[in-house]
Amino acid sequence: MLSIAIVGLPNVGKSTLFNVLTKKGVEASNYPFCTIDPNVGVVSVPDERLLKIAGLSKPKKIIPAAIEFVDIAGLVKGAHKGEGLGNQFLSHIRECDAICEVVRDFKNDNIIHVEGSVNPERDRETINLELIFADLKTAEKSLDRLSREAKSGDKELIKQKEILEKIKGSLDQGKAVREINFDEEENKFVKSFSFLTAKPIIYLLNADEGGKDPLLTSPLVRGRDNLSPSPYEGEGRGGVWDGDVIAINAKIEEEIAALSEDEQKEFMAELGIKDRGLDRLIRASYRLLGLQTFFTTGPDETKAWTVRVGAKAPEAAGVIHTDFEKGFIRAEVMSYEKFLEAGSEPAAREKGWIRTEGKDYVMQDGDICHFLFNR
Repeated sequence: MLSIAIVGLPNVGKSTLFNVLTKKGVEASNYPFCTIDPNVGVVSVPDERLLKIAGLSKPKKIIPAAIEFVDIAGLVKGAHKGEGLGNQFLSHIRECDAICEVVRDFKNDNIIHVEGSVNPERDRETINLELIFADLKTAEKSLDRLSREAKSGDKELIKQKEILEKIKGSLDQGKAVREINFDEEENKFVKSFSFLTAKPIIYLLNADEGGKDPLLTSPLVRGRDNLSPSPYEGEGRGGVWDGDVIAINAKIEEEIAALSEDEQKEFMAELGIKDRGLDRLIRASYRLLGLQTFFTTGPDETKAWTVRVGAKAPEAAGVIHTDFEKGFIRAEVMSYEKFLEAGSEPAAREKGWIRTEGKDYVMQDGDICHFLFNR
C-alpha cells in the first residue's frame, strides 16, 4: 500500500489535516511535540468510476483503493542532530514512499508559530535543510566506508563511490537527491539508502483566505487543478519549490468533513469550492508516484487496485495475489468507458468489447480485468 509521510514544523496544521483525511480523533493541540508516536491512517481513494461500475455489477461489497498517511511529529531546526526527538521522527519518514510537506500560510495569534512569524518560504527551507543534513550524514558515512573499500580497485565499488560523491556534492549545495539524474543501474544503488530527499514530495500550503477556497484566491498557487507544474512562486518571496504545490484551508476541510454528504455539497457551493482539497492531494499523490487504477468486478465484489503506470498485465495480476503473477496465462480486459456503454459484462462480451491480452499487455488507467492463471 502507498504510504505518505505528513511532515512540517509544529503547529502548521498537520494533525488537523490527518484528522480530516482519516476521520481519526488524534490529538491536535496548540503546542510543539503534541504528536510523538506517528499516527497512521488508511484513507480510501475517491474514484467515482468505482461506484458506477458497482452500480451495474451490483456486488455484495465495494472496495476502494487505499493510501496510508503517516502523521509525523513536528520537526524543528536541528532535527538531524536529534533536536526535538528529530532522529526518531526522521526514521519514520524513511519508511514511507513519499512526503507531503505541510507549510503554514495562515495567521492566527492564538496558534503559536515556533519561529514567531508566518513565512512559508523560510519554513519550507527549514524542513528541507533538515532532511538534506540527515541525508548528508548518511552519504558521508557510507562514502567514508566505500572510499576505503574502493582502494582494492574493484570497478563496482569505484562506481558506487562516484555516485555517492555526486550525491554529497549536490547535498552540499543544498539540493535534494531527487534533483539528480541517475540511470537505471545507479537508481537501484541509490534506493538502497532510503535518502529522505530522494522521496517524491508534495507541498501542501495550509492557507487562510477568509473562508474562501485558497485555489480561487491564493496568489501563491497557480495551475490547473491546483497542481502547479511550475512550483511555488510567492509574490515578493522568491524561491522555487521542487514539487507540486496544493493550497487548502485545513480548518474549512475539517468543517466540511463534519457535515453530511448533502450538507457538504451545499456548504462547498456557498464557498465556491468545486473540489475537496484532500481529493486533490490524493490525486496528486498518485501522479507523483506514477500510479494508476484498474478494477475487478463481479457479483461478490467490485474493487479498485493500484498499479504503477507502465505495468504489464502479469504485474497487475500480482497486485491481487502473487500466485496470479507466477501462473499468469492471459487477461480479459475491457475499458471502463466501454463497460458503462454496454451496461453489463454479458452485453460487453456480446459486442466484442472484452479483449484477450497476453503477458506483454501494458495496463491502462480504468481497465476492468479478469485474470486467468495456472494454480
